[in-house]
Amino acid sequence: MRIIVGIGGGIAAYKAVMLLRLFAKDGHEVIAMPTEAALEFVGKATFEALSGNPVSTSVFERVPEVNHVRQAELADAIVIAPATADLMSRLAAGRCDDLLSATVLTTHAPVIMAPAMHTQMWEHPATQTNVQTLRELGYHVIEPAVGRLTGPGSGVGRMPEPEDIFEAAQRVIAEFPKGEQHPSQIPGYTPTRPVHTGSAEEPSSSFALGVEPGPGILAGKHIVITAGGTREALDPVRFLGNRSTGKQGVALAQAARDLGASVHLIGANLEVPAPEGVQVTRVVSARELRDAVLEAQNNADMLIMSAAVADFRPAEYVEYKIKKIADSSDAPTIQLVRNPDILREVVERRQKTGTGARLIVGFAAETGSAERTPLELGREKLVRKGCDFLALNTVGVNQGFGTDENTITLLSSFTDREPVFSGSKQVVSDQILRTLAQYVKP
Repeated sequence: MRIIVGIGGGIAAYKAVMLLRLFAKDGHEVIAMPTEAALEFVGKATFEALSGNPVSTSVFERVPEVNHVRQAELADAIVIAPATADLMSRLAAGRCDDLLSATVLTTHAPVIMAPAMHTQMWEHPATQTNVQTLRELGYHVIEPAVGRLTGPGSGVGRMPEPEDIFEAAQRVIAEFPKGEQHPSQIPGYTPTRPVHTGSAEEPSSSFALGVEPGPGILAGKHIVITAGGTREALDPVRFLGNRSTGKQGVALAQAARDLGASVHLIGANLEVPAPEGVQVTRVVSARELRDAVLEAQNNADMLIMSAAVADFRPAEYVEYKIKKIADSSDAPTIQLVRNPDILREVVERRQKTGTGARLIVGFAAETGSAERTPLELGREKLVRKGCDFLALNTVGVNQGFGTDENTITLLSSFTDREPVFSGSKQVVSDQILRTLAQYVKP
């Protein structure tokens, strides 16, 4: 295939170098198409050397070939990484004032964008409106990652890693092959409109990506999945957290989507990109997660609580950074209070009111104790929480959290069977959901 890699003018342009190599290594012909601003970060010679093709930025270069039309017609896909706020704004408005934007406006190939910008820019209503417009036009916008940004800040807006963009692009290319018409020109085309949550006073980063779920055993079902690890603020700098990266929950969301479900992912400080084709709500603390879950699970067929939720939080938030006292060995005492038990609360609500998710699945990350095995603790937790299923996994410094592999024992209040699923987190997720699907049949 012929893949155009568009590069916007942001510091994350250096990651596009690795993306070029991934596509080339996979046997694709690669065309690097940076904006002029991108060349301020990475030189033209680098892109030409890695792609093996000449690099142009303007429609006034190679005029006899009508280069933007030629490139648009030959491309099997266009992957833009980084997609900056400025570049997405221009594309949403239909502007074509450089080679990349003119090619995007002309092509019938799928266009995949990987945003990268500061958190405030990503969450600005103008950017969110542009993202919504792009998705309604049929473009595929990947969720940005969470992590270190330019300067001292961290947050949502970090460009996903090249490997994640490569994987997402492959999936889109397979599902949406190059056609004779742009999606917005196909008769009967109905754009998927984003679904916003939150109040007008507090804009939310929750929205649905413009990809319809494919057919499968969960077709027509709505599944809410929590992922990641909550953080409880101690002062403006520090927080109490855990080792969860969100890999397992994100894998569950992707598997549920692939099996045909409509998926709402509630992500707490995800360190991996959310999958395309799902609704995403981002939270930070356990109390924010609770509010999001209680709202989202009312009409759900299934609620999967895979997020690692902090049991405790500091009793008091200190407005200024806690300083150590010079010439003193004293350390501050941090008093903790219990966080809400979200899993138990949704179970009790369903018992009292008959409303909520039809199937409630909890997760237990156990290390075991001197007296009990992880399996014994998991069985006790299933009874204590009252949920329908409990996915038990043993965790440690290098086990469970942040790894690509996992082993999960699925405990149930319906049956004595305790199947064990082992393998990559994607494989494990598929096995879990295929097992749960038989309990949410009409």
